[in-house]
Amino acid sequence: MLVVVDRLNLTDSFKAYDVRGVVGSTLTAAAVEAVGAAFVDVLGLAGRPVLVGRDMRPSSPGFADAFARGAASRGGEVRLLGLVSTDELYFACGTLEAAGVVFTASHNPAEYNGMKMAKPGAVPVSADTGLFEIRDLAQQYLDEGLPQPVASGGIAETDVLADYSAYLRSLVDLSSIRPLKVVVDAGNGMGGMTTPAVLGDAILPALPLEIVPLYFELDGTFPNHPANPLEPENLRDLQAAVVEHGADIGLAFDGDADRCFVIDERGEPVTPSAITAMVARREIARARAGGEEAPVVIHNLITSRAVPELIEREGGRAVETRVGHSFIKAVMAAEGAVFGGEHSAHYYFRDFFNADTGMLAGLHVLAALGGQDRPLSQLAEEFDPYFASGEINSRVEDKDAAARAVLAQFADGWESDADQRGTVRAAGLNGLVGTGTSVGTMDGLTVSAEDGSWWFNLRPSNTEPFLRYNGEATERGTMEAVRDTVLEIVRSHA
Repeated sequence: MLVVVDRLNLTDSFKAYDVRGVVGSTLTAAAVEAVGAAFVDVLGLAGRPVLVGRDMRPSSPGFADAFARGAASRGGEVRLLGLVSTDELYFACGTLEAAGVVFTASHNPAEYNGMKMAKPGAVPVSADTGLFEIRDLAQQYLDEGLPQPVASGGIAETDVLADYSAYLRSLVDLSSIRPLKVVVDAGNGMGGMTTPAVLGDAILPALPLEIVPLYFELDGTFPNHPANPLEPENLRDLQAAVVEHGADIGLAFDGDADRCFVIDERGEPVTPSAITAMVARREIARARAGGEEAPVVIHNLITSRAVPELIEREGGRAVETRVGHSFIKAVMAAEGAVFGGEHSAHYYFRDFFNADTGMLAGLHVLAALGGQDRPLSQLAEEFDPYFASGEINSRVEDKDAAARAVLAQFADGWESDADQRGTVRAAGLNGLVGTGTSVGTMDGLTVSAEDGSWWFNLRPSNTEPFLRYNGEATERGTMEAVRDTVLEIVRSHA
């Protein structure tokens, strides 16, 4: 009996910024081995070190080994890092000046896995910087067979956890803060390994922190809750534990620990925009103390307007960018920015190779909290003065038609000549608050009241039939009125 096997198409798992697929379906060991070979060939890594790390998912050890075989067969000097968080990989790529990959699917369920890649210096590998070339060559190797091996670069093991922990502590000194009780929800992800190393005394001397661990056991089946703190339901256990233990703060990490979410002493979430502003103040002050004039801080266009306002007030220069880590990292490098933040709780640091690290952001928040006497809820108030909608997704098949309908409602009579910042002036607001609007098209559609009383962004998902709404206003009623009007228009196109 003839069995026909469908050709595995790598376009199913290669996304704009990383690789993400279903184990055994869109991502297999054979495919990963081909990607390892292509990684070396496309980036010219023969004879050079190639770092390979992995998370705690059941499929990650086999995938890491397969990638290592493929990379070594093309002459890469493979260094197996073992279990690492994603920001540990970035640290290793930055300090060792080596290209690398970490096997993780971040916050996705257990049946998924994937790859995040970086060049030497932790420069990201994305669709614009070689990821699709790696995909296409790997597809060729997968379809036609790997080429004859060159002289193997060999495979050895390297551990970077101690150096990573010491480096982070060197950037933020917590030794003299007031004692804090900290509940940490690792979600059975890699934060369960990095938290004891950085915040605890597993490797380094103890800090004035009492750590209350929640789900520190490394388990890629995620038996307690999904490792995605962006979903409010996945924060419930941490919120309850903070209140139960009378803790000063709660920290939640996603599966690969490159994002950090913060809970105050009341069990209430602190918005990532407020965290961005809090950390920005510290990084601007440090840079200015070192003689830097107007340090640049990056923020994406859906962070609170409180963020650029604080940056300018503290003597920095705010630069807005599109949503997405490859955009942030590129602008960080081009501007020499000291810090960057996204509303998705990705935080980027110049001192961390322009890469994102949830743990370093957590250290800054602990330093800010422990360096004064107020509870976190009061400390955070000054960074969160507006009323925000949060991100709201609407399933829409014709996303362009829905966006045009919204534009017609909010910017009737808008002029087509955009200025250099990509904004256009609108004649009126069809009865809603304000006397006029400006329209931006950097990333979806951003409409702002000229009097500063509200704004919203409507952004299409790149991979799903969703329009994503984010909005903010100076008054709750205004925020709700604008939100409800936009969503009614959008959902009429479902």
